[in-house]
Amino acid sequence: MNRSKIYIPLFLGIAMAIGVVLGSRLSFSNKSVALFSSNKKKEKLNRLIDYIDFEYVDKINTDSIVDVTVNSILENLDPHSVYISPEDLKEVTESMKGDFIGIGINYYAYNDTIAIINTIIGGPSAKVGLMPGDRILMANKDTLFGPRLLRQNLAEKLKGPIDSDVTLKVYRQNSGVFDVSLRRGVVPLQSVDAGYMLTDSLGYIKINRFAETTYTEFKKALDHLLQLGAEALVVDLRNNGGGFITPAMKIADEFLEEKKLIMFTKNKKGAIENNMATSMGDFEKGALFILQNENSASASEILSGAIQDNDRGVIVGRRSYGKGLVQREMALGDGSAVRLTISRYYTPTGRSIQRPYKNGNEAYFNEYLERYKNGELQNSDSIKVADSLKFKTPLGKIVYGGGGIIPDIFVGKKTTRVQETLNFALRSGFMGRFVFEEMDKDRSYYNALTLEELKGLELGDEIVEHFIVYAEERSMKLDLKNYHDQIKKYLKAIMAQQLYGSSAFEQLLNGHDPMVNKVVEMVTKVVDSVGETP
Repeated sequence: MNRSKIYIPLFLGIAMAIGVVLGSRLSFSNKSVALFSSNKKKEKLNRLIDYIDFEYVDKINTDSIVDVTVNSILENLDPHSVYISPEDLKEVTESMKGDFIGIGINYYAYNDTIAIINTIIGGPSAKVGLMPGDRILMANKDTLFGPRLLRQNLAEKLKGPIDSDVTLKVYRQNSGVFDVSLRRGVVPLQSVDAGYMLTDSLGYIKINRFAETTYTEFKKALDHLLQLGAEALVVDLRNNGGGFITPAMKIADEFLEEKKLIMFTKNKKGAIENNMATSMGDFEKGALFILQNENSASASEILSGAIQDNDRGVIVGRRSYGKGLVQREMALGDGSAVRLTISRYYTPTGRSIQRPYKNGNEAYFNEYLERYKNGELQNSDSIKVADSLKFKTPLGKIVYGGGGIIPDIFVGKKTTRVQETLNFALRSGFMGRFVFEEMDKDRSYYNALTLEELKGLELGDEIVEHFIVYAEERSMKLDLKNYHDQIKKYLKAIMAQQLYGSSAFEQLLNGHDPMVNKVVEMVTKVVDSVGETP
């Protein structure tokens, strides 16, 4: 398998994630609209479209021509100014809003039915006792099974107005068919995947993106960990492609003392806007560790940069993505929108961490992929830095701009073809579907397991062999003979995810995670040497 093919799905996911809006929506004055209306270049483009629409010999969908034109224009600006179609905008907006109206399930269109993977904590389905493995056959009078099942239609039938009632006909193994009535409600889309204690004094919070609800979720997790005795904290930003800038700054404010600079922006006119910490932080003194990797971008880098430049904590991992451009979302009048770069952001020491893009988007993205080839992900000595982009923190630490946040403590990754493919199978849902089918063979047993019982469950080689056959049947032919133990860890983590949620998933994975273990080791050494947690 070509290595580039391994990274393409991951890379595309990052590219979509880091395009999310980082500012408030832009509103134009009447004067601005009048100026735009009299633009000769705009009139020229409109006239061309009219000629094609009315005079061209063949029938042409001019809407598609406009979309192509918009994309072409944006591609010549920068890598992160993007067009969002009406179809995509609704989904992206919902994701970044942090909730939606529905019944609160994750599901597969499995064979010819809707199969519940798990219920969302606090959602309507969880409240009425629906369980992993249940099949939804009907919603009110709508039939939701059969060979022509379409996922899009299913979603529309399961969603509905808030507080609307729906009666589901459900099939459960060993229980048969039964009806359950519930009321649709606001279903949270978690951006904080986990919040739990790694040790008696070390807390852990993982953030997967920065949505409207992220700060509220983070504060709830932080307060809970402080109640449990957390004196040191790990904030995991790995694979977090960014999002709204405000939640990232509010989280930074929790760690920084009043009047500390979080970051500043500068627009094309040179106008600078500083963003300062307030006196409201609840964790301004305890030891702080930020985990990041090559897929941590945008708002994640704002948080890492603020912590590093203020000498507040330790950045652990690998060089971050390198996106320092700020976008605003602007409606185009037909349900679509454009996210246009309107300024650059800078870390407190004054460094821009945006990677260069003057040679075009293709070269820009190829430079990112080059990290996989030049050894940077295994060895910090391979990171290329320029002395002209050297900055100094208040305590004299040297930091660099020009392409991502370089960690204080480097932790390399394994980049073998098999390892990367397994990581993709873990995060993409490929392995998740296999786990669902395996547990579906005995739902009563798995649904009755407690999390502690699952942690102690020993998976045999037989399930690994089943996965290998499953993968080969789907064109993933790999030599996995030396990866049995790792596959078992991944399978068990996904079992925990489907049965107990994302926090359980992270707990099982983190028990074997090099970055997490590095922090635990560091904190333990300090405790052993001074007799108390830093």
